[in-house]
Amino acid sequence: MSEFRTEKDSLGEVRVPAEALWGAQTQRAIDNFPVSGRPMPPEFIVAVAQIKRASAQANASLGLLEPGLRDAIVSACDRLVDGDFADQFPVDRYQTGSGTSTNMNVNEVISAIARLQGAEVHPNDHVNMSQSSNDVIPTAIHISSLLGVKERLLPALSHLRGVLYEREAEFSGQVKTGRTHLMDATPVTLGQELRTWREQIAAAERRLEHAMKELAALPQGGTAVGTGVNAASEFAGQFIKFLKSHTGYPFQSLEHKFTGQSAVDAPVALSSQLRGVAVTLTKIANDLRWMNSGPIHGLAEISLPALQPGSSIMPGKVNPVIPESVAMASAQVMGLDSAVAIAGQSGNFQLNVMLPLVGANLLDMIGLLTGASTILADKALIGFTVNVDNLNAGVGRNPVLVTALNPEIGYSLAAEIAKEAYRTGRPVIDVAEERSGLSRKRLEQLMDPLKLTRGGLA
Repeated sequence: MSEFRTEKDSLGEVRVPAEALWGAQTQRAIDNFPVSGRPMPPEFIVAVAQIKRASAQANASLGLLEPGLRDAIVSACDRLVDGDFADQFPVDRYQTGSGTSTNMNVNEVISAIARLQGAEVHPNDHVNMSQSSNDVIPTAIHISSLLGVKERLLPALSHLRGVLYEREAEFSGQVKTGRTHLMDATPVTLGQELRTWREQIAAAERRLEHAMKELAALPQGGTAVGTGVNAASEFAGQFIKFLKSHTGYPFQSLEHKFTGQSAVDAPVALSSQLRGVAVTLTKIANDLRWMNSGPIHGLAEISLPALQPGSSIMPGKVNPVIPESVAMASAQVMGLDSAVAIAGQSGNFQLNVMLPLVGANLLDMIGLLTGASTILADKALIGFTVNVDNLNAGVGRNPVLVTALNPEIGYSLAAEIAKEAYRTGRPVIDVAEERSGLSRKRLEQLMDPLKLTRGGLA
């Protein structure tokens, strides 16, 4: 048997690997775009298959597609959605800006699977009926990224938030030195710090949910330019009905489909919220790194779980590897968001021509943030221990406690007391007792670190 077979398209003949399920147009794309060796993410291919399945059902419901052809297409799509034939989608993500190559790759593979089942299904006339790459690919961006956030990222963030809530309660009474500008500030509790992180995560979840609402409006049915040429007027509504029945998500049809094809504003908005999650994770990761620093000449407030040796030359050294990993993943997300923003500017008249980049980057961002959130919760936050003696000793020596005396003795005298405590290394309460005119009992009341974490006047 020959290792290749000959396929034809409108440009002529193409040699295709004999065992490949794809056809001529996919092969041309493989030959034309040897850029990164990175195909579109599997979740994106699944989204396109979901579109093809719902489209076949919609076309059949309108009497445009024979039931036998519908069933063959639906059966083939079911297998793609289940992850079968995943190796049949090799087209590089850096391809034609409309994503036509990926659309045709899926069309050709579905057609080939149907032929294996004995049905003569044409990739354009049947699988692509009432569709264009120009509405399929934007719709796939919406579906794949929305479901990625819903099914992967939001559960990971919810888990992270739950871990923070548990540890926040555990340390609600543990006082430590607050820090602004990385310098000693008035006391806080460790629980208050953890609650800050938890509130940040909760706010990020709410912003993601808002972005998902915009993504739920799909441009499918706009076909080539948004007018819906070659698609029945009822197609979009029927498509949404079948898509909702398969995904369980309340998708809607975008009223003015031009908006979802000529622009990618909703995906860009999601990207910005994913960047926001990355910023939040970076803040948490860096706080943990500082709190864990030392253990001798750092803050040494907490000890993160020891997961691996930290040096190839310094025996016994253990590094905060999980926060470092999270920070790197977050930095990559921020870079991908910048690329999505640039891609969003590439809407020329009726089509954005960086669609594959947007779709691939969003799914990469969702995957990175899902993994980073999970390991941050399970490998750092669940298991860290608190160095209670260090925290208590530090907060008790902190001359910034003199801030509580401002209402009683004024800022200027309080500053002099703090400076003397810094200069001499003496406990600030001892210096204050000598210079403030307040009794030791009153000073202890005013400068109680735990009371200071609750705000107000003593």
